[in-house]
Parts: sequence; structure tokens; C-alpha cells
Amino acid sequence: MTVPLERRAARVLLVDGEGRILLQNCCDPSDPAAGSWWNTMGGGIDPGESPEQAAARELAEETGLQVAVDELGEVVHRRLTEFPFGGDHYRQSEHYFLLRTEAFDAVPTAHSDLELVAVLGTRWWTVEELRATAERVYPEELLEVLERLA
Repeated sequence: MTVPLERRAARVLLVDGEGRILLQNCCDPSDPAAGSWWNTMGGGIDPGESPEQAAARELAEETGLQVAVDELGEVVHRRLTEFPFGGDHYRQSEHYFLLRTEAFDAVPTAHSDLELVAVLGTRWWTVEELRATAERVYPEELLEVLERLA
């Protein structure tokens, strides 16, 4: 059994005035049979970066939305997850922030070469659409978290 790579991540629950959340559709190019899934904005925390700094950087890179670190507030959810990606296995500690904003068209500004093929697009989802979908959405407890924060 392979020992998972330890990773810390910062993620953002980006919610618009209608209560919709912006999610990105992703896949693992190293495992096409795994299909695709939807997840929140965010990614790995770089060395020397705080979770808040990473969340703000990831938002700008993945959506084009520039926010000050202090706009993110406190961590509203945490989770520990394990998953395969890119031929590796990760154990990831995630810090989630809530940011309310007006709806906008996300335009990535700094995707890595891997993200250019792994990120298939973005979409605003209503809670009702999340409840009804058969597609995979991460974190699995997203509906409960959104309802708690509403």
C-alpha cells in the first residue's frame, strides 16, 4: 500500500446573491475512466502561505476574482480527505472559507498545464440542483455545509 502524500488546501464556498455556489468541473487526465466531478474553488497551500492567502490566490487563478485576504473571514468548515490524482494518492487537510459575491463569469488567469486539461469548466449551482444531481460533488457534505451557513 502506498503512503499518501500529505497536502494542505484552502477552498472557497463562493456564493452569489441568489444562494448559488460556483463549482468547477474536473477530471483526472491520468485516469479517464474515473469520469468527472464538481468541486469548490481552491487548491494547495504553498510553503509560507496561510490558508487565507492561498484561498485568495486560488480564487484569482481559477476565477479571475481578486479579493483581499481579510474579505475571507474565518474558516467555516474543515475536512480531511484522501483521493487519487495524477497517479499519486493524497491525504488532504482542507480549510473552507465562505465568500458572498455577485454572480460573474469565471475566467481562469493562471492555470497550470495540468489544470488546463483537468478543469473542464465552471457553473453556478442552486441548492435544489445540488440535491437533484446524480453527478459527483465534493465535498460530499457540501449541501449540509451550505444549509448551515445560509
